[in-house]
Amino acid sequence: MTRPRAAEGSGAAGFTAGATPALSEPDPAANPAQKRILTVLVLGQLLAGAGLAAGVTVGALLAEDLLGGPGLSGLPSALFTGGSALAAILVGRLSQARGRRPGLATGFAFGALGAIGIVVAAALGSLPLLFLAFVVYGSGTATNLQARYAGADLATPESRGRSLSYVLLGTTFGAVAGPNLVGPMGSVADSLGLPTLAGPFLLAAAAYGGAAIVISLLLRPDPLIEARRRAAVAAVEDGPGRAAAPELGDATEPDDAAGPDASAPRAPGAGAPGPVSGDAVEALLSSSSTSSASLSPSPSFSPRSPGEPAERPRVWNADVITGVVVMALTQFVMVGLMTMTPVHMRAHDHAVTVVGLIISLHVAAMFLPAPLSGWLVDKYGTRTVAIAAGVVLLSSGVIAAIAPPQSTALVALALILLGVGWSLGLVAGTTVLTTSVPLDVRATVQGQADVAVALSGAAGGLLSGLVFAWIDFRGLGFALAALSLIVVAAVRGRRR
Repeated sequence: MTRPRAAEGSGAAGFTAGATPALSEPDPAANPAQKRILTVLVLGQLLAGAGLAAGVTVGALLAEDLLGGPGLSGLPSALFTGGSALAAILVGRLSQARGRRPGLATGFAFGALGAIGIVVAAALGSLPLLFLAFVVYGSGTATNLQARYAGADLATPESRGRSLSYVLLGTTFGAVAGPNLVGPMGSVADSLGLPTLAGPFLLAAAAYGGAAIVISLLLRPDPLIEARRRAAVAAVEDGPGRAAAPELGDATEPDDAAGPDASAPRAPGAGAPGPVSGDAVEALLSSSSTSSASLSPSPSFSPRSPGEPAERPRVWNADVITGVVVMALTQFVMVGLMTMTPVHMRAHDHAVTVVGLIISLHVAAMFLPAPLSGWLVDKYGTRTVAIAAGVVLLSSGVIAAIAPPQSTALVALALILLGVGWSLGLVAGTTVLTTSVPLDVRATVQGQADVAVALSGAAGGLLSGLVFAWIDFRGLGFALAALSLIVVAAVRGRRR
């Protein structure tokens, strides 16, 4: 028999018209655990946001001081976003194997360790240690972003965009407060005999460490493990005539003609609805853990002979790839313009407190509109929102390019639009990844997708410094504006 497809969802399911969501998704309606999970994730993000803001605000300035020039001042951004790429793989795999709680807690803990390393490197004036510490510090950035996926694991299909956006919203407070604490934390660093710009990383170490503790102690039940358990219960309760839920990664789907021995574990009573055997559910969960590493694609669902291995849906389909492309391009544009704005402003005699304010507004625009971005995705679909992201990013680059260097207001407007465009692109792409990828490989695929996003950000941070040194901030703004058009082209190319 062929695997049944889920009913078609809303436009949020994918970038193609009529895209189907993930198969046999468990229905967590009226789930009291989801509210607790979102509350804990938001609390963790409140802390983690402050850790994220430190590198955004003063990373380039610290490198400029140690390197003696702006040419490679984008290197710290490239290093910690490159480090976040490695961390995304590790956090994704750990989450897939052990659950979201150990994955997120470990990622935040390494972010705290990296922040401590940056403080030590700045005190010693050691560039090698500084660069290594920035790589480790990137783990916090990756984990901060991966937390959004945990918010959607138990969400209903109609509310996934909003659920993950609430987790992003939780980042706002710390991320906005962090840049405004540059001055006070600099004073703390001075009082300790440390370089002034090392101060924000003291805050980052405490913030990421606090987030690791919150997630480790309070994120219960684990959302990914709970989603798998519910899928297993649903598969067992359905009894014969239904294959094990594809999210659980059954390597050999039972076939009606294959006989009872080929079927998945079932509830007692020859498949009639009734009490679910704990052993049966455990068997399905064990099947999930052993098969989740397999991502072998198949072109489509098709009939097969008895005993023939089941064909699995192709995980990296066109919608998933387009979603990753949208997130990667928006990350490249955002990191590129954001990284060089503090350097540009200080070169034109803006006070560091003004720079901190501008970055605070930018970070607020990244995370504060997240619920609106989620609502737009749930109502109008991912394609529309992704196109809007490209248009907003285009406007940001143009305004940054034409703004007089002394105009704080126009630079602020450009950075606010940059944050809004990033929010729209990230929520649209994330919703596709959550909706279109089965549970048994979801965390792994999401980690792989975030690798592409992080590497794109690393490239944006590194190249922005080189472009800035070559053709100044105006040329950088126009170049990134042109790149934003690719976001629109990538999504419009999926229309059919």
